[in-house]
Amino acid sequence: MQELYVGTVLAGLIFLSSILSVELGLSASIIEIALGVLAGNLLGVTALPWVAYIASLGGILLTFLAGAEVDLDVMRAKFKESLLIGGVSFLAPFLGAMLICHYLLGWEWRAAQIAGVALSTTSLAVVYAVLVETGLTHTPVGKLIMAATFVTDFGTAAALAIVLLEFNLNTLWFALISLLIILLAPRIAPKLFARYGDRVIEPEIKFLFLLLLVLMYFAKLGLSHAILPAFILGLMMSRLFQRNIQLQRKLRVVGFAFITPIFFLNGGMKISLSLLWSGAALFLILLAVKQITKIVGVYPLARRYLPKEAMYTTLLMSTGLTMGTLSSLAGLEAGVIDQLQFSVLVAVVVASAIVPTFIAQRFFHPHHALVELQKREEPSRPALVEKIAQE
Repeated sequence: MQELYVGTVLAGLIFLSSILSVELGLSASIIEIALGVLAGNLLGVTALPWVAYIASLGGILLTFLAGAEVDLDVMRAKFKESLLIGGVSFLAPFLGAMLICHYLLGWEWRAAQIAGVALSTTSLAVVYAVLVETGLTHTPVGKLIMAATFVTDFGTAAALAIVLLEFNLNTLWFALISLLIILLAPRIAPKLFARYGDRVIEPEIKFLFLLLLVLMYFAKLGLSHAILPAFILGLMMSRLFQRNIQLQRKLRVVGFAFITPIFFLNGGMKISLSLLWSGAALFLILLAVKQITKIVGVYPLARRYLPKEAMYTTLLMSTGLTMGTLSSLAGLEAGVIDQLQFSVLVAVVVASAIVPTFIAQRFFHPHHALVELQKREEPSRPALVEKIAQE
């Protein structure tokens, strides 16, 4: 009965989060974490083995999808700018949070490293959703922010893999298998999809899930984590997804309908409200650390390359959600951080997804970028341009 109860409650919360996301205009991921907190603290829902397994798959799937969102052409065109902004966006909060947690707050060194990784992130999901909703995806500022976000997330995935790396003989097998999959999958997949694609039984989706599960299996044997190879695999297959939008859409449908919500709900279930309340001061300190280090690191570079949109760029680069939650959960499951540290870190990550986004949209939205885009695309419609400028 307990398994049926947990499954029923989680299914209800997944549906409820979708409704609330539409009505409130917030990311479903944020709501799923919040409802997970409710389920774990008030509804008696526990992370049964099947929940933990699906949640692990959801985290790897999210990482793969993040890599698959990379536009390599934009990365190439804006390589210097995206590398500098994205690199500093990762490095400044990583070093700042890690050093403060270790030397000022007294955390163990590896726990401080997990804190640095969790707070270094920029939320690809939040940034992408904001840019799409506001029409900025095809503007110069939107393209550069997305490219820089990819660099930041790559740094986060690499750092997490290094922090959690434990070596044994199977680690070599994990590295070898990961390399083979990353090199061969982009070559095999187009032929496989051309032969077996566009069928109700969806062989393409099953093939992609097989690859991710193989990575997870060998990562477990090698005392490592599949985050980095999954991210790189997504990156290597990004052109395939750009050419096959329908495949990307189907994978999102399969993932976001049930698998990734379980990941976020499971993360929320592990947050203790009583511990979070007792760590309120720690929450405020770490939230300030993330925002200050991001602003100090990113703003000067944004001011140089995007002078009109510098603060908007900086605030969006200060968000965090998916990778931060994933990093915190990985640290908890590896025994590197305790539940209090986990609860505070996830709360900071969620707050950083909401506060900077609200400020950026409310006070620093670059309306002029839309005007310039409209002038390039529809120069014969000055009335529409004037209307956008007024808004």
